[in-house]
Amino acid sequence: MKNKILNKTLIILFAVPGGLSAQVHELPKLNYNYADMEPHIDAMTMEIHYTKHHQGYVNKLNAAIEGTDAATQNLEDLLLNVSNYSTAVRNNGGGHYNHTLFWNILSPKAKAKPEGKLLEMIDKQFGSLDNLKAELEKAGATRFGSGWAWLIVTPEGKLAVTSTPNQDNPLMDVVDTRGIPILGIDVWEHAYYLKYQNKRPDYLSAFWNVLDWEKVEKNLEDALQSPLLKKM
Repeated sequence: MKNKILNKTLIILFAVPGGLSAQVHELPKLNYNYADMEPHIDAMTMEIHYTKHHQGYVNKLNAAIEGTDAATQNLEDLLLNVSNYSTAVRNNGGGHYNHTLFWNILSPKAKAKPEGKLLEMIDKQFGSLDNLKAELEKAGATRFGSGWAWLIVTPEGKLAVTSTPNQDNPLMDVVDTRGIPILGIDVWEHAYYLKYQNKRPDYLSAFWNVLDWEKVEKNLEDALQSPLLKKM
């Protein structure tokens, strides 16, 4: 019996370098159907975006970290120090994190306006919700090529609007403005092209119809209490 326990322990310890069991990243489940964001985001775009693009990031991330010390890290800690890892980890780890956040803040029954602390912070720092929306739309519209527009909580506990290229995000130690994302807008063409073609501003304007501010409020609450802020 002791030998069997010992053998199982050795298998776990030597699964990856460092003696820790590996993290296996998975595609998160959606809380809605592909067509539920119609007419603002079409069903075909949702399906392709989720099952092809996001699934591809997950598959490539798992392949990139297999057998390395990156396989022992949770996704957030991996991204915090992403400069220590390969381009494949940066691109696909970012893609997985970014899209997981994106799906989570969408809802067919979205809360239309923020309340409480989030609204107070928005009014204090941006003057109004409309001003914040304008800044986020500008960040998304002026992002050259592919990337993201973000509302983040900075290490100082304030809100900021920023933008990153490709699948980078503000958690990463390779970006200029760091913080914890609480709202992210995907401005890769695969997020909108089937419906909006080259009219990215129209997509950005429509996005507010499916953004659930209740989820963003919860993200703010979690971010303000997160130890990640102290690690940046």
